[in-house]
Amino acid sequence: MQKISTCLWFDGRAAEAAEFYTSVFERSSLGSSMPGPGGEPVTVEFEIEGRQFMALNGGPAFSFNEAVSLVINCDSQEEVDRYWDALLDGGQESQCGWLKDRFGLSWQIVPTAMSSLLGGPDPEGSQRAMQAMLKMRKLDINVLQKAYDGA
Repeated sequence: MQKISTCLWFDGRAAEAAEFYTSVFERSSLGSSMPGPGGEPVTVEFEIEGRQFMALNGGPAFSFNEAVSLVINCDSQEEVDRYWDALLDGGQESQCGWLKDRFGLSWQIVPTAMSSLLGGPDPEGSQRAMQAMLKMRKLDINVLQKAYDGA
C-alpha cells in the first residue's frame, strides 16, 4: 500500500468515475468498494499507472476546481491526442493543455518535450514556445517545436 494516496470526492458518481478513469488508462485496475446503506458504494478504490486513488461518494457539499489537477506526461503527440480526446468526452476544454473531465476534475495533458521547449538553452526560443502555448487549448508538440526553432 502506498503511504499517501488521493481521495476524490464525488456526488453519487464514484463508481462511474472509477470505471471511467480505469477505461482511459491502460495500466489501471478497479479495486474494492465499500457499500453504503442503499447498496451504492460509499468508496471505490482504483489504481492508475501504479498510483492508488479512492473515489468517495461524499455528496454535493464539495466540488472540484482548478486548485488541484492531475498531470499526464506524454511522450508523443499521439499520446497527447489520445488522453485529451478520452478525458474531454463530456468535459470542457481550457487553455494550455488543461481540461475538465465530465466529473469536473482538472487534468493537464503535457508533452514531456515541454521542459526542453520552455526551459531550453535558447531563452528567445523558450519565449516563442511559451507564447505559442498560451494560444493553445490542446498542446501541439510540432507547433511548439517550430515556435522554439523560430520557424
